[in-house]
Amino acid sequence: EADSNIYLLNQVPRASKQLELDLRTWGGRRAGAGRKRRTNELVHVAREPLNFRHPVHITLGVVEEVGNLRSKARFAIVRDAVRATNKRGGVRIVEFSVQSNHLHLLVEATDARMLGRGMQSLNIRIARRINKLANRSGRVFSDRYHRHDLKTPREVRTLLREKGWNA
Repeated sequence: EADSNIYLLNQVPRASKQLELDLRTWGGRRAGAGRKRRTNELVHVAREPLNFRHPVHITLGVVEEVGNLRSKARFAIVRDAVRATNKRGGVRIVEFSVQSNHLHLLVEATDARMLGRGMQSLNIRIARRINKLANRSGRVFSDRYHRHDLKTPREVRTLLREKGWNA
């Protein structure tokens, strides 16, 4: 017993080693983490400032599950939504063309903010009514709208000649 006590007294104390805790981690950069990318979407870059003197050509695409927009019921929904958006003010949809899977709009707006609000209003009106008609929920429009500013009278004439306008 005396020998064992002497042995313990003669030992040099060692620095303690930090133990590693194996904890589960959540979040952070992991393979496959985050929101999944959608395909065929428009690149989200800042748009150029809107000049109120130039009309704008807007294109809105819809998802496949919605069906053909040219059916009587869906066309009536789009037509009524365009009328309601025009009554609201701030934005005026001068002409519109309903295709099977997208819409073309010729729009006049006082500024970019009013154009955005008007398009948001139109999208919501159409989406709610089409989803109700189809007894479904979820996305109706495939992505945000595509905008092309028509800077010359020739661009406006060409656009009106090429598309089958309904208004």
